[in-house]
Amino acid sequence: MALRREQLYTVEDWLNWDEDFRCEIIDGEAYMMAQPTIAHQHASVGITSQLWNFLKGKPCKVYSAPCGVRLSKTEETVFEPDIIIVCDKEKLSSGKICNGAPDMIVEILSPSTSSKDKVLKFNKYQSAGVREYWIVDPVDNTVQVNVLQNGRYAGYPYDGTSTVTVSIFEGCEIDLKDVFLEENNENKED
Repeated sequence: MALRREQLYTVEDWLNWDEDFRCEIIDGEAYMMAQPTIAHQHASVGITSQLWNFLKGKPCKVYSAPCGVRLSKTEETVFEPDIIIVCDKEKLSSGKICNGAPDMIVEILSPSTSSKDKVLKFNKYQSAGVREYWIVDPVDNTVQVNVLQNGRYAGYPYDGTSTVTVSIFEGCEIDLKDVFLEENNENKED
């Protein structure tokens, strides 16, 4: 749901909002963020924990929401992806926001954000050079992995029983059986 006011919102507005106020700014318009479902949280923890274990002791770090991302200094846009990986610690120097494209972003779909994640964010992340963008559907137990190749995303679909290789890290694999709720998997088998 977009918040309306006469003038556009700015990144400065976002930086000054109360920490409990979850909202993204996209091209100056503010959008309230829905409370995540249990399935959403389960998927987030499942992916984050596997990435965390793989990246332990390495220069790249994983962060989970809420963590603001400002892809470009010329746009009044701040996203709050579900999960980001940042390898350039200078992008985190402000302590409040990632300034520049993370190396990887994971968005977990909810009914209110689905089209925004699949189209608007997809295009913004692709243009900004996010090397890998995952779109996770905790209802259908699927993951669309988008890998940047020659400036465009190549998409690879996976179901909830797959093991997915994270293309930006040699040897990093995410077991999707540990990402989705078991009852969702059992319902799929019926």
